[in-house]
Amino acid sequence: MLKNILQYLENTAARMPDKLAFSDGERTLTHGELLQISRRVGSYLSAKAYRREPVMLLLDRSPEAVAATLGVIYSGCYYVVLDTDMPLARMGQIMDTMKARVLVCDEKNTKKANELAEKGLFSGEILSWEEAKACSEDSAALEDIRSRQIDTDPIYVVFTSGSTGIPKGVAACHRSVIDYTEALCEVLPFSEDTVFANQTPLYFDAPLKEIMPTLKYGATVYLVPKKLFMFPVKLCEFLNAHRINTVCWVVSALTMISALGALEKTPPRYLTTICFGSEVFPRPQYDLWRAAYPDAAFFNLYGPTEATGMSCYWPVRDLLPDEPIPVGYPFNNTRILLLTDDGKEAADGEVGEIHMQGTCVTLGYYANPEKTAEAFVQNPLNPYYPELIYRTGDLGRYNERGELVFISRRDAQIKHMGHRIELGEIEAAAASVEGVGQCCCVYDNPGKRIALYYVGDAHPKDMQKALREKLPRYMLPAICEVLTAMPRTPNGKLDRKGLRERAEQEE
Repeated sequence: MLKNILQYLENTAARMPDKLAFSDGERTLTHGELLQISRRVGSYLSAKAYRREPVMLLLDRSPEAVAATLGVIYSGCYYVVLDTDMPLARMGQIMDTMKARVLVCDEKNTKKANELAEKGLFSGEILSWEEAKACSEDSAALEDIRSRQIDTDPIYVVFTSGSTGIPKGVAACHRSVIDYTEALCEVLPFSEDTVFANQTPLYFDAPLKEIMPTLKYGATVYLVPKKLFMFPVKLCEFLNAHRINTVCWVVSALTMISALGALEKTPPRYLTTICFGSEVFPRPQYDLWRAAYPDAAFFNLYGPTEATGMSCYWPVRDLLPDEPIPVGYPFNNTRILLLTDDGKEAADGEVGEIHMQGTCVTLGYYANPEKTAEAFVQNPLNPYYPELIYRTGDLGRYNERGELVFISRRDAQIKHMGHRIELGEIEAAAASVEGVGQCCCVYDNPGKRIALYYVGDAHPKDMQKALREKLPRYMLPAICEVLTAMPRTPNGKLDRKGLRERAEQEE
C-alpha cells in the first residue's frame, strides 16, 4: 500500500537512477542523486533528534532545494520553505506561527538567517545545508522512522495570504498528496518522457504539479530562472534549449508570452501539453495559444491550496465565441458541492459557493483553530456524522454540459450604485477589446469607484468607448488606465491587492 510520498522516489530511483530529475539549466540532479541526498539530509536531522516537527528551509531555488524538502520528510518532519526574497518581517510572522526549533540554510543565505536570529525573529538552531547534504546515511534510523510514519502525518506547511494581513499556513499530509498525484496523473498525459518547465516557487503548493509526477514516472523538471519571465523571447529560447514539452503555469505567465508577440517571434517548438490555472484565461490570449498549438493537449486546472492544489480539470474543447472557459470536472475521489447561502444545493444553472470534499481536503491552518473552523466546516447536507468540507470562497455554476464554471471570488462581487456587480464580467468585456493583452478590475471601496487596469495598445478612450457598447452604465469603470506591465505576486498571479491600493490612491 502506498502511504508515503517517498515511495515514488524510491521506486523511480531503483528503475532509472541515472535519469535527469531536476535541473535549473546549470545545476542538475538525477533521480539516484536526489534519493541519495534526501536520505543523507533525513539522517542528519534525525541524528539531531528532530522528529515530527516543522523544519524551516531557507535555500535558493535549485534542484538541491527539492532534495531538502524530501530530506525533511525522510526525517519524519514536515517542511516550511521560506522565500529568500521575503521581507524579514513576513518571515518573522511565519516563524511566530510555526515556533520551529530548526532552520536549514545554504551558505548564500546564512547572513539572512543570522539577521532573523539577531532581530529576535528566530530563536532556534541554524543548520548548514552544505553540512546536512554531506552527512553519512543512517539506513537503520531511516527505517525506524519509516516504520512509525502513517499517511496522515503532515509533510509540508504552505503559507497563503491572510485577509487580516497575517499569513495562514496550510498543512497537508501524505494521504492528500498521494491522492492528488494519482488523480492528476490519471487525467493528464504525463510519462517518463515528460519534460516540465517549472514556473512557480517551491514555497507554494503549485510545484506539486511537476514534482510529484516526476517522482512517480521518472520525468524531468527544469526550474526556469525567475528573471526569464521578464523577457518572453529569452523564456521561449530556454524552453526550446531544453526541449520542454509540458508546462503547467499560471495564466499570467502564458499571457505574457502571447501578448508580447513571443509566440510569433520565438515559439516554443516542443510543447505537447499546456496546462493553465489559478486565474481566468482572457479569451483573446487563450485563442492565440490554441491557434499556435492546434495539436497540443490543453487543460484548465482549478483548485485551492486548502484542497492540496488542483482539484478540477477541463480538457479543452471548442468554445462558442463568448463562452467562458470552464474549470470542468472534479478529480477522481473529489466531490464538488455547490451551495447557496442557506446551505442548500444550488439548482441547475444557479450560482453557488464552491466547496471541496474528499481526501484532497488538507489538515487545516497551522496553529489557527479559529480560521480553520471558519473554512473547514461540517457538510450542511449531512446532519448524521462528522464530515468536513472546505469553503473555497469561489462562486460557480454548472453549464448545460454539466461542466463547472468559475464565476468570481465572493469578495469580487461588489455593490455599486445599488447594483450587484461581478468584477470578472467587466474583465471579460475588457479582455475582448482589440489590442488588450491582460486586464484586471478592482473596486476602490473608499472612493466607491470601479477601476480597470490593462496592458496593450488600446487607448483608454477607445477602451471606454468599447466598454460602453458591452456593459450597462453602472458597470463602467471610473478609472481606466493602461500599464506597461501588470504587477504580479511572487507566484506569478496578478497582484490584485496592489492594484486595489493603487486605485484608492488615484486622484
